[in-house]
Amino acid sequence: KEESKPAPAAAPVEEKKEKAAAAPAAEEAAPAAAAGESEEGDAFPWAGELNEFPELPEDCHSLLKKCLTKEVFEELKDKKTASGFTLKGCVNSGVQNPDSGVGVYGGDEESYSTFGALFDPLIEAYHGHTKDAQHTRDLDSDKIPDEPLDEKNEFIISTRVRVGRNIKDMPLAPLISKAQRKEVEKRVTESLSTFEGDLAGKYYSLESLSEEERKQLIDDHFLFKEGDRFLAAAGANRDWPSGRGIFHNDNKTFLVWVNEEDQLRIISMEKGGGIKSVFSRLCNAIKEMESKIEFAFNDHLGNISSCPTNLGTAMRASVHIKLPLLASHKEELDAIADKYKVQIRGIHGEHSSTDGGIFDISNRRRLGLSEVECVQSMYEGVQAMIARERELQAEQGGSGEEEKKEEEAAPAEEEKKEEEAAPAEEEKKEEEAASD
Repeated sequence: KEESKPAPAAAPVEEKKEKAAAAPAAEEAAPAAAAGESEEGDAFPWAGELNEFPELPEDCHSLLKKCLTKEVFEELKDKKTASGFTLKGCVNSGVQNPDSGVGVYGGDEESYSTFGALFDPLIEAYHGHTKDAQHTRDLDSDKIPDEPLDEKNEFIISTRVRVGRNIKDMPLAPLISKAQRKEVEKRVTESLSTFEGDLAGKYYSLESLSEEERKQLIDDHFLFKEGDRFLAAAGANRDWPSGRGIFHNDNKTFLVWVNEEDQLRIISMEKGGGIKSVFSRLCNAIKEMESKIEFAFNDHLGNISSCPTNLGTAMRASVHIKLPLLASHKEELDAIADKYKVQIRGIHGEHSSTDGGIFDISNRRRLGLSEVECVQSMYEGVQAMIARERELQAEQGGSGEEEKKEEEAAPAEEEKKEEEAAPAEEEKKEEEAASD
């Protein structure tokens, strides 16, 4: 890590007020950013000036290296957002970690326009979403088919849908101050406390967990950890664990991680293949929260996130599924994934191999299509994979693998939970870029 050095003085308050994107909550971070500190919190790892073009090694294949040309660097090096975020803040993680897949973060919504010469080509390269394209939104779970994909749960072990959200006019993880993070926690927990019925539950602050609560959250595989070196270099780990916490409903099928990477990581999950019920629970929770909190969103980029790979729907809809026969026909499996634009992973996360023919299948696209379309593409891809697995069973004269697969289901469920509890594996967007 670089030593934190004082950054240039922030723009005068009068100039900031002239910029529409400079909301009061965001402006509070500017003096702290200029001083290299976060309002009595930890220093920003990206503080200081970036006067020379960062030369990345030849074996670096990140989108940062591809998109940050010397011309773009000269255009952006002296710019900053009204909240005080700089080009160095955008690129510090990728410079410090040349093995990043992406290597670029935004400190606030304005970052995506102020540093558009960097973000626009990067977003197009990752999402295929041009700078003039519009995002669409649809949280109508009734549009998902009622037909169960796997009524007897022969193939699907579990289903999980998660989204990221950040509060409008509040700085994102690399720039947010300690005080602002606590304000996010306060506003979010006040909203969560009003949940009723299937969503009703309890919030656990990571700062004040009892030993009994900590043990239970570990046993449930709900406890998230401090972020990895990529997030650390971006400034997202500052002041750990201040302002962080976990909400889960009484049925343990709905989670909200507060101030992990995004300010909210909202997760709906259950055993089996109930894709519609999992998505419906998530949509109900989002709509309930939106009645009390305005999230950062615009018509071009959709939901705003510090990581550009997580813009748009900010959604990952996935199943853990047993496909032992199709696993030995990799070309067929890959062809189905390509047709329905889904991503195949091992159950331990990106780049991991399969255990006993068990895979994690999720939507590949996030930006430029709606939430319903994300879930629908995953649904149709999984449907096609199950159909082909059944054909292969018939060709082999039945389902002789079934007993073996049933035995694998229990440990696979435990592995699923471990993956969900490890944001450095499941949620590391830098690695996702490499495979996409």
